[in-house]
Amino acid sequence: MVYIIRHGKTEMNAKMLMQGRSNHPLNETGFAQAEEAAERFAEMGVKIDKVYTSPLIRAVQTAEKIAPDAEVIVDDRLIEMDYGPYEGMDLNNPAPEVISFFMDFVNVPAPEGMEPLPAIVKRLGEFLRGIVKEAESKNILISTHAIAMKGALEYLTPESKGSYWAKNIGNCDIYASEVKDGKFSVPVCIEDGKNRWEGAE
Repeated sequence: MVYIIRHGKTEMNAKMLMQGRSNHPLNETGFAQAEEAAERFAEMGVKIDKVYTSPLIRAVQTAEKIAPDAEVIVDDRLIEMDYGPYEGMDLNNPAPEVISFFMDFVNVPAPEGMEPLPAIVKRLGEFLRGIVKEAESKNILISTHAIAMKGALEYLTPESKGSYWAKNIGNCDIYASEVKDGKFSVPVCIEDGKNRWEGAE
């Protein structure tokens, strides 16, 4: 079984700043969210055998809180989207070209300097194909980021036709996909962290 989680909250998230590859740690709320995610896994009776994580500290900290005893592998393909010149942009006042992109992810390409969405699906797909065999016999946690996570969900759900790009992925949301006969099942959201932490600082 594969479990994909978005990291807990950071100060950049709290300030509504575009956070791609900036390396910011979890804040107090983020650690609490990761702790609640760990409790959720315990409630489900799930023991994580192995962790793959983005190299960014917020994803690593989230993974360590959930599965402190599991083997941890850092994989650069799990890093967040490269926002290029838009890194740190105030999401309350985004640039016009970013607004256009956010309003129609499927038909409007990422602004110049940003990583294209198809490239994100490609790298996440390559990663997932590489772990499919071990995921048949192990519980694997993938600790990553909102857009990278959407890329993974798009890869696992081709019939979505881009619908995940517009879907909100809250901090510590968890999706699960079962692996049988070398194939991933359509991922299902098993924990919606956003609903529990709406408005949290």
